[in-house]
Amino acid sequence: MPMPDNKNHMNLADHLKNRAEKMPNKNAVLFPAGRDNNSDINYTVMTFEQLDRESDIIASGLEKSGIKKGTKTILMIRPGPDFFIVTFALVKTGAIPVMVDPGMGIKRMLNCFKESHPKAFIGIPKAHILRTLFPGFFKSINIWITAGRRWCWGGYTLKHLRHMSYDSYTPAVTEKDETAAIMFTTGSTGPAKGVIYTHGTFDAQVHRIKSHFNITEDEIDLPTFPLFAIFDPALGITAVIPEMDPTKPALVNPENIIQPIKQHHITNMFGSPALLNRVGSYAAKNSIKLPSLKRVVSAGAPVLPENIKRFASLLNSDAEIHTPYGATESFPIVSIGSKEILEEAEKKEQTYSGTCVGYPLDNIRIRIIKIIDEPIETWSDDLAVPSGDIGEITVDGDVVTKQYDNLPKADALAKIRENDRIWHRMGDLGWMDEKGRVWFCGRKNHRVTTDQGTLFTIPCEAVFNQHPAVFRSALVGIGNEQVQTPVICVEPEKNISISKKKIEKELLALAEKEEITRSIKSVLFHKSFPVDIRHNSKIFREKLAKWAEKQLS
Repeated sequence: MPMPDNKNHMNLADHLKNRAEKMPNKNAVLFPAGRDNNSDINYTVMTFEQLDRESDIIASGLEKSGIKKGTKTILMIRPGPDFFIVTFALVKTGAIPVMVDPGMGIKRMLNCFKESHPKAFIGIPKAHILRTLFPGFFKSINIWITAGRRWCWGGYTLKHLRHMSYDSYTPAVTEKDETAAIMFTTGSTGPAKGVIYTHGTFDAQVHRIKSHFNITEDEIDLPTFPLFAIFDPALGITAVIPEMDPTKPALVNPENIIQPIKQHHITNMFGSPALLNRVGSYAAKNSIKLPSLKRVVSAGAPVLPENIKRFASLLNSDAEIHTPYGATESFPIVSIGSKEILEEAEKKEQTYSGTCVGYPLDNIRIRIIKIIDEPIETWSDDLAVPSGDIGEITVDGDVVTKQYDNLPKADALAKIRENDRIWHRMGDLGWMDEKGRVWFCGRKNHRVTTDQGTLFTIPCEAVFNQHPAVFRSALVGIGNEQVQTPVICVEPEKNISISKKKIEKELLALAEKEEITRSIKSVLFHKSFPVDIRHNSKIFREKLAKWAEKQLS
């Protein structure tokens, strides 16, 4: 169906419809559906034409149920046919899906739902049980639809929607700056916030991902994070959905990733660092190679060079692991490949400079500004720090979101206006080198301000992490915010034979050798750091700081 001739008209579903017209019989998505006698995975296949038509049918039913343009709709469906169909159906109606990562935990998830003031709820039976158990968080909802068997809660089912009268469906006309979805941050580095994605944001992300990673339509992707899978039909590539719990990538069965890669000759894979670590360790131990992969994209948490090196050993020499940097509010904005990462890891003089996250993507502008905790209403040139100095990373570009959902205080703290541009403050600290690469030095609210200067988490922790008995470390500050006492918390490797007293002595000796850590005089051992559920790598330093203060009191 021809779309209105308007350069501002934009909708993620337009990409799907175009693909369905150009390549109707090409496989869009493959879903695992049990195993055969040889233990090979069987798949349910959906072509681009089928996905387009099925989402048209559901979109028509959604409108008849009351879900129309602008209706905020919670979506809680597991990765599978219904997830893809309903997501594109919602986009076609112009409704606003509210997407929350279940990996953040039930309490945070419920608060996100309440804050978004949704009018509709689409979910699997378990999601509706949650809704009935905690009705206070869903008072604004008056339309509910079950993906699967409906029990005692009433409302429609997807089966009802499919059987409503349908001849054809005309998608809603949506504009570039209209809200397309509310995507919540994970809340691992602060309160979870609803980020407004416009249709223009999604469109920019599709083009940015395709051009930067040079993705072609003959590729096959293994997306281990459901929200990234939505981009595959828009890119015109086939998505093979893996057998796994996407909220727990650190616990994935490596065979459930390796088998589809070999079975379908996967060329592209998105995987969190936790997943790469688990699969890479298993494959290396069992001498498994993955020659079909020409590109691996890993994001969501820092990726250690040893993790990259191990996984890269499974691939052909011309393949590359990319570690794009960004956030829910702006992604992707910066990226670097594994070859350059490993080259940097060999340079001893760069060890304590932070983590190199790469070069800004085309048409993305990065500025490093002074470390300021208060709102900055408008841009002024004196905010910028001298080249090479550490400051807060700010970004401007078409993939950068403009505001949060009904959170004016968060907007004030995170956005800087410059004429018609809005710069996003990442809340991350870093610096830019002479090559134009960005180096990440930690979160702004994790820095430790002492009477001898400011300490930054990533460079300082690198000094201690080199000790063979240290699994990971975390710098925290205790005392008042103006003058803090720095403490290094250490999670030791399991089954170490050396005494903690000896480790402490050796760690303090390491600290004394480096200028950036010389002021650290306290080492505390913690059995297991509090970390985010999804990646098992984002350390909750606020909790550790309270624990450390109690230990030293």
